[in-house]
Amino acid sequence: MSRDPLHLNMTGREFPIILGRDVSGTVMECGLTVQYFKPGDQVWAAVPPWKQGTFAEFVVASANEISMKPKSLSHTEAASLPYVALTAWAALVNSCGLKKETCPGKRVLIIGASGGVGTAAIQLLKAWGAHVTAVCSRGASSLVTDLGADDVIDYNAANLQEQLKSRELFNVILDNVGGTTEELASQYLKPWSGATFVTLITPFLYNNDRLGIADGMMRTGITLSSKVIKHLCKGIHYRWGFFTPSGPTLDEIGELVDAGKIRPVIEKVYPFSDLPQAFQKVEEGHARGKSVIEVLHRKK
Repeated sequence: MSRDPLHLNMTGREFPIILGRDVSGTVMECGLTVQYFKPGDQVWAAVPPWKQGTFAEFVVASANEISMKPKSLSHTEAASLPYVALTAWAALVNSCGLKKETCPGKRVLIIGASGGVGTAAIQLLKAWGAHVTAVCSRGASSLVTDLGADDVIDYNAANLQEQLKSRELFNVILDNVGGTTEELASQYLKPWSGATFVTLITPFLYNNDRLGIADGMMRTGITLSSKVIKHLCKGIHYRWGFFTPSGPTLDEIGELVDAGKIRPVIEKVYPFSDLPQAFQKVEEGHARGKSVIEVLHRKK
């Protein structure tokens, strides 16, 4: 068992960095202890941050991080889902405690609903019977409605808080945007009912980059604790959501995909040679689902 699983003490191997978190492809080789997969299996996965590097012909992943690819999807389609679907799952299930049995009737507000995580979250929640209110731009309203959103708010049409005043209070708010969205928690969540505000925009990486790992994690812990206490005093749970790699969770997501409950939302497919343009597009924001990089294996 490795004493340095995050490879923090490794030297001389940080660069060049190979980016990429999602992968869908064919198993070429397996380790001696791998029992559930074999060469030739069609699989998909999202690898953890310390293993990123899926924009490549070959990718190394642990057996507990991968899952059999849904039969109804091509590899290009499948490569668009693992990271965003697992991030949405981590936020809604792990952080908010939602699940298939408790979701029916729950009211969920998704801020930034037209991006990759937002579109995955809408479909997961609708598959489980929740009522979803999606906040996005007017140009994305038809997309989120098509995915099943019950109510759509155009954040450009008028002040968001003014528009929310006419809606019933929510059980969960999922924030994909950050900024001032945290202010919505105390006004539009049902207090003292187990309601939760969960955000994917955290200062974790910023603090670690600026202060170093030890001081950065201490500062992050203090920030999170203060926010949790502040909101708990108002009868609201405050959580941060983090992507968690999980093959078993992808098994469940794959079943929903093959049942027609979740589908990939792809804005554009880029060849590997256009990787810089793909990153430029993502950096500009206002995404409609995912951008996918197609890496073709060169036969020898």
